[in-house]
Amino acid sequence: MNATGQELGNGTGQEYASVRACASAVSFLLLAFINLIINYTILRDEELRGQARFVLVFHLLFSGLVYFGVNSAFYLQIYLGARLSAGACLTLVTVLVTSASNILLTLTAMALDRYCAICFPLKYSALCGRQRPWLLGLGTWALALIIPLSLFLPPGAVAADPSTCRRDQLKKGEVQKIVLLSLCTGLILFSYARILLEGRRLGVLSRRNRIGRKTIVMHGAQLAVYLLPTFVNFALHLLNRAGHLQAGAKELFGVVNFAFFSLAQCIAPVIYGLRKEELLEKMHHRFPCLYCNLKGVLEWTVRAARPGLRHPPRERAMTAAQRLISVESPQTPV
Repeated sequence: MNATGQELGNGTGQEYASVRACASAVSFLLLAFINLIINYTILRDEELRGQARFVLVFHLLFSGLVYFGVNSAFYLQIYLGARLSAGACLTLVTVLVTSASNILLTLTAMALDRYCAICFPLKYSALCGRQRPWLLGLGTWALALIIPLSLFLPPGAVAADPSTCRRDQLKKGEVQKIVLLSLCTGLILFSYARILLEGRRLGVLSRRNRIGRKTIVMHGAQLAVYLLPTFVNFALHLLNRAGHLQAGAKELFGVVNFAFFSLAQCIAPVIYGLRKEELLEKMHHRFPCLYCNLKGVLEWTVRAARPGLRHPPRERAMTAAQRLISVESPQTPV
């Protein structure tokens, strides 16, 4: 076992680090392009940056950009055998864990935001002012700092030996991470369950609400892309401790799990950003050349979720008009 561990820590370990670095770099480049388009549109438009759901999309994309950028740098220095100081290693690991935690907290805030907007519309409209959505985003970043500060701030949490800035630093606090992940997963499932129950209570049986349920399913699939990797790594850790999985097989499964889910998480902008009609309309004015390509990607996702639909562009326009009528109709005097 010791020989196997040493071999894994030398040649094979560096190869695995290069795979993780490449997967993180590709995800970073894709998210950088999406951030440039979507987040620029949100920041430049007063109507979008005043709504909580778009502000949370902004924080989700920005958190993913920071996470994959720092992740690629972290595994690159492992692959190159760089010797970082204790302070540099502490900063790198803290930013990495904070951004990863903020992705999870932002997803939870997005689910709770939709729950409050649908189940408590009057209170939601009164509470959501122009600045409060941004305060909510800053709050998730503050909460995300709790785990790394509690793990790495105490003296001796990060050793002074430069050679110790390795993956072992990320394995600390597994219990705290699982508790946070389980709590956020429970809140997300509760929010979407309440949304579905509210629709059933109101007698929602129309075609548009069936589309809404399919959208929730798509959101659930995307949430699974973010939530499953940690559970898979924890299961691999338990199997390894129980002696049912060798260290080499555990690392191999861990690398495949990391690379697959890292690339899969890049479709988050399609789910949370490009499927929002208001955002697409604003992007059409600011990036007319890219709009057709993004529109084609969106139509592909709609056809994948609704294979019986023949004319998605016409349907989206009619849906927007119906929503406008439904907003204006209560203002008509009886």
